[in-house]
Amino acid sequence: MTTINKLEQALASAKGLSADLKTFSMDTNDQQAKQMFSQLSTQMDNIAQMLQSRTDYVKSEEPQYAQEAMGIPQNQQNKLKNNQIK
Repeated sequence: MTTINKLEQALASAKGLSADLKTFSMDTNDQQAKQMFSQLSTQMDNIAQMLQSRTDYVKSEEPQYAQEAMGIPQNQQNKLKNNQIK
């Protein structure tokens, strides 16, 4: 698994956990628990933002990710690379 895949997986997990924590906050009547879940959700949102920033940075620094963002499939990227080497 590549670094970008790991970052994207961590980002998705962080967003999912944040959503779960928000749900827990809304579902409970206990004010202390509601506050705790809300704070944890906010912290997880901050973590997700940091992971998103890092993911965006890695994509901007690595040429293969820039090509993927432009819609060039990996197999065509390899062909392009092979032609440049010749």
